[in-house]
Amino acid sequence: MPKFLIVAATKQEVEPILTRHDIVITEAEGLFKSKLPGIDLCVLITGVGMVNTAFIMGKYSHEKFDYLINIGICGAIDRALKIGEVVNVNCDTLSEMGAENENEFIKYNDLKLGGINFYKNKFEANYLPFDILKKVSGITVNTVHGNEASIQKIISLFNPDVESMEGAAFFRACNGATVEYCQLRAISNYVEKRDKSKWEIALAIKNVNEFAIKLMEDLNNK
Repeated sequence: MPKFLIVAATKQEVEPILTRHDIVITEAEGLFKSKLPGIDLCVLITGVGMVNTAFIMGKYSHEKFDYLINIGICGAIDRALKIGEVVNVNCDTLSEMGAENENEFIKYNDLKLGGINFYKNKFEANYLPFDILKKVSGITVNTVHGNEASIQKIISLFNPDVESMEGAAFFRACNGATVEYCQLRAISNYVEKRDKSKWEIALAIKNVNEFAIKLMEDLNNK
């Protein structure tokens, strides 16, 4: 039986999975296990942001799991993406790593400091619905974009499809592991001047959780 680890920033983002698999969250962050027979599933709640994600993931060995799946919502920079759509964030960048030189932003790679700030998934499971998900590039930020000038600047620098506050940190924690890992997100809003009345958080959470549940069931039954 494969062992699954779902990684999410908040309890809210995985509420349907918690309900479906009888997982009780007793703390704001930590590792929690399903009580149901027939599936070996844990959920790791990290808290919001890349630092929290890296710190909490660092407390738990991913070597005990076969599949690590980061689940959450995200903002879409690419307007071709639909609100509520589930996407496979197959690569992600810590876009704020770099340096300023007056009005110029110097990308991390150009600083020649060693190391990387760009990461990719590693997921080779033969599951058709996953294979046909739209593959998108992400950026991970501390401050979500809501200013037109900064949005246009980030597009010119990285041309990302989506942004989140945790994705690249998740990939970094998994980087080099022998297990399979991926980042599944659903679009809750477009990246624009902040207007939460336009956001569809509940729809995004519902869609990404339903997809993840079916994915785990399929992999569990192989």
